[in-house]
Amino acid sequence: MTSSITSLTRESGWRDFVRQSVNQLLRNPLVVSGLIVIAAWVVLAVVAAIIAPYDPLAQNVNVRLTAPNDVYPFGTDELGRDVFSRVLYGARVTMPAGIAVVVIGSVIGTIVGGVAGYLGGLWDEALMRITELFMAFPTIILALAITAALGPDIRNAIIALVVVWWPPYARLVRGLVLEVKTQEYVTAVKSVGAHGFYTLFRTIIPNCIAPAVILATLDIGTAILTFAGLSFLGLGADPSSPEWGRMVSIGIDFFSQWWMWLFPGLAIASLVLAFNFLGDGLRDLLDPRMRKR
Repeated sequence: MTSSITSLTRESGWRDFVRQSVNQLLRNPLVVSGLIVIAAWVVLAVVAAIIAPYDPLAQNVNVRLTAPNDVYPFGTDELGRDVFSRVLYGARVTMPAGIAVVVIGSVIGTIVGGVAGYLGGLWDEALMRITELFMAFPTIILALAITAALGPDIRNAIIALVVVWWPPYARLVRGLVLEVKTQEYVTAVKSVGAHGFYTLFRTIIPNCIAPAVILATLDIGTAILTFAGLSFLGLGADPSSPEWGRMVSIGIDFFSQWWMWLFPGLAIASLVLAFNFLGDGLRDLLDPRMRKR
């Protein structure tokens, strides 16, 4: 009976916390605007095949470099492809790539940092030296080198970014684990028979996850921008792909045809800003030091 009451109390507490958190987030106009933009791009990516007026790869040289008009609202590119359709389909490439980089990188970094902080000793030294080795190189330079070695391809670009993306999460989580593992409630959990990685992944990391979530949310915009940058340099998507960074790169060669680079550039900027707004809101909510008194 007591166990049931405790379970219901915990569940009710979580519901209250979630409700209060959502209400606080929705009171922030920047967070709301960010959520609206992100939701809009997700919907556009899902229904791109339905609302796109043309095939994003279809070429029609008879209408090449056509300025925006009633037929082609975003104009056409150097091969007569509809820029509006390509921007819509580009959301299916650039946005998932950026999110995948952050999700995979944060998971790897959390595991490495958690194990290093929890085990300590030689494990901590070895894992942190490897982490610092990766952090010694500028992110974009190392990503460029790895992508060039693997070959220009969307999958290879994601792999390269994941390789350089996990170290900050490892450093962050390690520091948090070192602090949390000395707390009394962790000692209490161990005293009732919980040891090893059960304590790490079920007790310690859940109490360290908030800063990592904030960093990941802020990082999605950066990852999208970096992935688009690799494509801009010719090391991401192939030239025919409707990827925003690649579209901007091609558009620069036809600078006077401003619609070729402006609309994909605005798409990148809107999504990066939206995730930054959301990340700032989560930081204000989850980081006690950032809460307004």
